Amino acid sequence: MIDYSTLPLCEFAFPGPVRDQLVAAVLDGSKTSTTSMLIEYEIEQQDLPLAGLQEVVIDSAGTPIAVIEMTEIRQARLSEVDLQHAIDEGEGFTTVAQWRAGHEEFWHSQDMRDEMNDPHFSVDDDTVLVLQRFKVVARLP
Repeated sequence: MIDYSTLPLCEFAFPGPVRDQLVAAVLDGSKTSTTSMLIEYEIEQQDLPLAGLQEVVIDSAGTPIAVIEMTEIRQARLSEVDLQHAIDEGEGFTTVAQWRAGHEEFWHSQDMRDEMNDPHFSVDDDTVLVLQRFKVVARLP
């Protein structure tokens, strides 16, 4: 058995119902992409992910659920996100406008503003995003 304990953690959204919905979508195969903001990596002083990176997906309780492997990483402005990426996020979006509205609601939430340490944080067309594609390589017991 492979030891996944040294891999970085992958946390979708914040702990709670949204995270658990996203983890379920990863497990059922409907979620194969995700989006973050470049500024998050800059603030946390983290390197950008690279294709081949493996991460352990955790649920709201912090329980390891699966291992995913990044297959593609690209940067794009918010205004450049394509429909396939939006659909592949597995959240039921059928248009880029729906995807954007859902993500703006999250990025403008109090939780995100607290995380960013900026009570007025907001995104616009030129916000640089990190668009990631991944595959599940292991389900964890």
